Amino acid sequence: MQTVPSTEKSGNEHLLRIAAELISTSNHAVVFTGAGISTHSGIPDFRSPDSGLWNQHDPFEVASIWAFSHHPETFFDWIRPLSITAEAAEPNKAHKAIAELERQGYVKSVITQNIDGLHQKSGSKKVLELHGSARTATCSHCGKKHEQDYFKRIIIRENGIPQCVNCGKTIKPDVVLFGEALPREVWNEAYHECLLTDLIIVVGSSLEVTPANTLPDMAKRNGAKLIINNLGPTHLDSRADLLLKMDVVEGIGILAEFL
Repeated sequence: MQTVPSTEKSGNEHLLRIAAELISTSNHAVVFTGAGISTHSGIPDFRSPDSGLWNQHDPFEVASIWAFSHHPETFFDWIRPLSITAEAAEPNKAHKAIAELERQGYVKSVITQNIDGLHQKSGSKKVLELHGSARTATCSHCGKKHEQDYFKRIIIRENGIPQCVNCGKTIKPDVVLFGEALPREVWNEAYHECLLTDLIIVVGSSLEVTPANTLPDMAKRNGAKLIINNLGPTHLDSRADLLLKMDVVEGIGILAEFL
């Protein structure tokens, strides 16, 4: 494993060249992203000591299936400002670089814990959203899907609680809340990608959220090389083939320039 302090520019360039070599010689590279990739786009993460959302709210009280079912007004009061922020957000250099690596054929898929849709906005084609998507909403009573325009109009523009146009029950954004299982089809596809990959690149994730954090570990145990681009520590640092202890826009964000 190779690493140097992120303040040493020449050391950073050396590490990025090693990362580029690992990517260019891989056959099936997969990127795994967390909240840290989107903070440069103005979207707060959940666990940072100073600014994390869970320092301000009890996740069970505002972001659980229990909260949605029993206190929908509290749930929507919490998710409304996040929806407004995500709606205005634009992909940053890191998102765009991953999309470019996919366009060039190096990256085969992006597995993300994020629900902001910024990978798709940046041009990534194969994005597996482990925690769902805020772009659609579904009625848990009758199962009718509602497109993003309807959902946004009700909660953002009209400041209300969205009701199903079919049965009148409260609809829920298609995001995974505490107390819910991950979408099985997406999980199975992500698992399959991690069996196929010979290089997995973790970007902006502390790898603390289960079961998503088991995927890079499984890929590594299956023989894949592992690159981690994250400022903070992760439980897989000691097993990484390359650690990029630098901001994601200075790491993955410029990797394409070295290929």
